[in-house]
Amino acid sequence: MTSATAADYGWIHSSSSALAYGMEVGYSLTLVRGVSPSELFRIVGAEPQGVCEGLSELIHEQQDFLGEYDEWPDAFLAGAFTVQGEGGDWTLVLEFGGGLDMRADIMEAISAETRAVSHSSNGGKPMDFFHWYEQGELRTTFEWPADRTGSTPDALNPLMLAVGLHPSGEEDPDVDSKAAVLALTERLTGVRVTQELLAEAEYHVGEVPEEPAEEWESVITVEQPAP
Repeated sequence: MTSATAADYGWIHSSSSALAYGMEVGYSLTLVRGVSPSELFRIVGAEPQGVCEGLSELIHEQQDFLGEYDEWPDAFLAGAFTVQGEGGDWTLVLEFGGGLDMRADIMEAISAETRAVSHSSNGGKPMDFFHWYEQGELRTTFEWPADRTGSTPDALNPLMLAVGLHPSGEEDPDVDSKAAVLALTERLTGVRVTQELLAEAEYHVGEVPEEPAEEWESVITVEQPAP
């Protein structure tokens, strides 16, 4: 397990941050262990849309996609790539304006027999969420650290304290809560998300329908113990 803390993610609020666009318009970042990008797209019924070389191209593709509609579309684009983490390969999925993590049916499907961790923001308001799924079950989720739900809402309390989040609701003015959530995600996945990782990745792009596929399919991976 890594020793990441909020200090490791101070870059997210810089003007040149790779997440700057997402923090402005809304984003969702999801990590799934042992499921390839193509398999993940198959599970959620996404239509492949080719490959984007880097984050700038993915953002441009997203803007072109939205520009084709007079109203908000009934689908969203997701960019995915493989990254090394705890226990092997993980797929990182990044979206702007949509969100796998806000769809329980999708998250249950992609985390079947494995682990999925996500965090998101809806942009300007903002509303920020964290979700941890294990074996298709929502274990811990919260918007505010003190308002946790899920089947095991207190299971991450030691890790939350370690990264600078206080389960009691007490706030540390020296700790950025969004940066702490990214650190918590790293603790659960072993994946260090950096500016370079997001900016330079080759994103496999899929158009994900807002309505669930007719039949979600499960994923089989090697089971690993939860914390």
